[in-house]
Amino acid sequence: MPRLNPLVADLAPPPIPSVQAWAGAYDGGLGPTVDLSQAVPGYPPHPELIALLRAAAANPSTAAYGPIEGERALRDALAADESTLYGAAIAADNIHITAGCNQAFICAALAVAEPGSRVLLSNPFYFNHETSLRMFGIGIGLVDCPAEGGFLPSLEALDEAITPDVRAFAVVSPNNPTGAVYPPALLADLLELCRRRGIWLILDETYRDFLPAEARRPHELFLRSGWGDGLISLYSFSKSFCVPGYRLGAVTASPAVVAEIAKIMDNLQICAPRVGQIAVAEALPRLGAWRETNRAEITLRANALKAAIAEADGWEIGAVGAYFAFVRHPFAGVPSARVAEELARRAGIVTVPGSYFGPGQDEYLRFAFANATAPTIGLLPARLGQLGTVIGD
Repeated sequence: MPRLNPLVADLAPPPIPSVQAWAGAYDGGLGPTVDLSQAVPGYPPHPELIALLRAAAANPSTAAYGPIEGERALRDALAADESTLYGAAIAADNIHITAGCNQAFICAALAVAEPGSRVLLSNPFYFNHETSLRMFGIGIGLVDCPAEGGFLPSLEALDEAITPDVRAFAVVSPNNPTGAVYPPALLADLLELCRRRGIWLILDETYRDFLPAEARRPHELFLRSGWGDGLISLYSFSKSFCVPGYRLGAVTASPAVVAEIAKIMDNLQICAPRVGQIAVAEALPRLGAWRETNRAEITLRANALKAAIAEADGWEIGAVGAYFAFVRHPFAGVPSARVAEELARRAGIVTVPGSYFGPGQDEYLRFAFANATAPTIGLLPARLGQLGTVIGD
């Protein structure tokens, strides 16, 4: 067999199917499987959006290529939405539409980093960021975000990690996997440090629409003079509009960065899928009340998880926010992969091991709770209790 690319061959298989396979051995004795492995909305798209998707799909013109940067209507709509959210002047020329936020990250990374250079990630990190960089031959550095610091990076740790080969620092807020929310003041300090040291801040804001209502404005970075000289923001429509299968994400950046991303996108995909773009462009200004309802529902589910873990002996939430909680398990010294596998096999609860998100995370499991209703989450304490004797065997 001819040689395969070692940068890809050395990657582990996709994590979510791997952990979901563990539940295949669950006998159903405690009730239906509770899948907390993948960040997916636990409710369908709005009926009006479904109608818009049908109409767009029925239009033969949507089968043709669209603009590389994305449908102008969606770029206009997102620019207006972000301008309102951030109180800033964001234009369509600042927006590039991508096929999901994973692709947005790849485009941003390739726009600023070349093989042999490095991008810094937080530790714990979102595993697709790490594997994407590795398969493109871009080096990785880690900035530790310890539990005692709320899983947030310190300016000192970031400053120390920046070396001449570093091109960017990539963070996720609200965070995947921990759920930790980066305070606006910290984000402002991170951007200032990155600009001073001559690197980019890549800010993945996939889950920004699920911040608590009292924290509606995630940050004020777009109000800073010359923000486009250091900031690249990423977004996903998948969670907010319940359309992960339509693969829609976006980059907000300077027009110069958007122009570079267009070169990359033309080679990756030419353009993001058009049906979803056309439908969401119309839905975005119309479905504000529905999005607020979804925000409230996710907050309800987060509160349900806090209550459930508080009832579970020995289990502890390290951080929680938006779609995720990073939960410390009670089995000291036991690898998180074993804990997660036994939890799936014995109790029908599917989670992702902390070790999948970076070194030193074996004490934790990621619970992606948005896919489960509050009553379902309420079943967790009894099921988690089933695991105590199993791990001890």
